[in-house]
Amino acid sequence: MKYTLSGRLLRGEQSARLLLLLLPVLIISAAFFLLPLARLLVISFEGDQWGANYWQALTEARYLSSLVDTLLLSVSVTLVTLAISVVCGLFLARNEFAGKSLLVSLLTFPLAFPGVVIGFLVIMLGGRQGLSAELGLMIDGSRWTFAYSIAGLFVGYVYFSIPRVLLTVIAAAEKLDYQLEEAARSFGASRYRIFRDVILTGLKPALLASGAICFATSMGAFGTAFALATDINVLPMTIYTEFTLGANIAMAAALSILLGLITWLVLFLARMLSGADASPAA
Repeated sequence: MKYTLSGRLLRGEQSARLLLLLLPVLIISAAFFLLPLARLLVISFEGDQWGANYWQALTEARYLSSLVDTLLLSVSVTLVTLAISVVCGLFLARNEFAGKSLLVSLLTFPLAFPGVVIGFLVIMLGGRQGLSAELGLMIDGSRWTFAYSIAGLFVGYVYFSIPRVLLTVIAAAEKLDYQLEEAARSFGASRYRIFRDVILTGLKPALLASGAICFATSMGAFGTAFALATDINVLPMTIYTEFTLGANIAMAAALSILLGLITWLVLFLARMLSGADASPAA
């Protein structure tokens, strides 16, 4: 009885310490996430009819096209970024050469730039006074520009997404078991089969996690879109326009909730899939 009582007191003391340690996180989460999100949800249902803002966001052409364009752009950016990062990451993880550290530093350099600076770099590449425009003038006398379109936004998003995925792929590739590849070769597996069944399978949890983050970042990125916003109709710009120029706060809130739900769902699914892939391996 005495030991049982002391054990309960010890567990109670440990729980109190844990609660005390978690208290700052709980306060910050409530103050800067839960309460604003709850308020945003309440605002999104304001209007003549309950839930009309969400129905309008999913049926009206300009909102629906903005959502679809953002989804297609984010998926495209994610796939291209994953492809580039897998090739570069495997090469950098498995080869040592002079200047490797410098090359990795250059590839991760976009992490130092905010989105607006990335947009400015895209303008310097594909804007009216950019390198592509100068090249077009020399070849056929016309200015080749792509910066102020969805293509320019795609280039900018891929540029700042590569470092986030590349570092994850390098770390995962360094932990791959080379003996599995040798075993596959000894059984006569082709290079393609080894890459598909051994290497990609080993990298799958890292690719799911980094790909989900890349997708979420592309869905919600604002600075680059703001710098290039001429003929660009992505959801963050639509939300900004509704909130500032249209003063349609309820619609801006509804679009924000939809954006958050989509990105959260992708992150949640990636978390589940990466955990399911890791469990059998463990």
